[in-house]
Amino acid sequence: MSSSGKAVIFCAPSGAGKTTIVKHLIQNLPTLSFSISATTRSPRSNEVDGKDYYFLSERDFKQNIETNDLYEWQEVYPGMFYGTLKAEVERIWAEGKHVIFDVDVIGGLNLKKVLGDRALAVFVSVESVEVLEQRLRARNTESEETLQIRVGKASEEMKTADQFDYILVNRELKEAFAEAEQVVGDFIAS
Repeated sequence: MSSSGKAVIFCAPSGAGKTTIVKHLIQNLPTLSFSISATTRSPRSNEVDGKDYYFLSERDFKQNIETNDLYEWQEVYPGMFYGTLKAEVERIWAEGKHVIFDVDVIGGLNLKKVLGDRALAVFVSVESVEVLEQRLRARNTESEETLQIRVGKASEEMKTADQFDYILVNRELKEAFAEAEQVVGDFIAS
């Protein structure tokens, strides 16, 4: 592991706004660079390989597991793997930047274990599971079946919030942006 880079880990249930907050931080804190996760899921229509995710075949992903080339990985849904490539994190640190992750809760907790004091783990939450369900429905990217799976998973994930270094409740986006900038800025400067 490179000696100077830090890591900021953002986790949240689907629909809490973590991706929007992470994009805002990257635009406003120039020392941050996004860690692109690897996944075996199919790209959505607006996603680009190597920009949004590294889209790998299940065979290639499992090869990375066998060669210990991932900081963390998991099978989030049957046959759908997500993980963090070590080479991606090393690339960012080699550029003299701090890495920011937008990952699910289990991945974030695993990264925090691996990276220890070099990492700040932030849990983005909302007032309730009902608010999350409304946001997911508004996205209109899920079938009713996958939406119900995500809502069920979200209620479980919200129970893990106390395992994170910081909980950011996203009630109003501008306030969440300002709070995230403050918390992350302080961590990077420390």
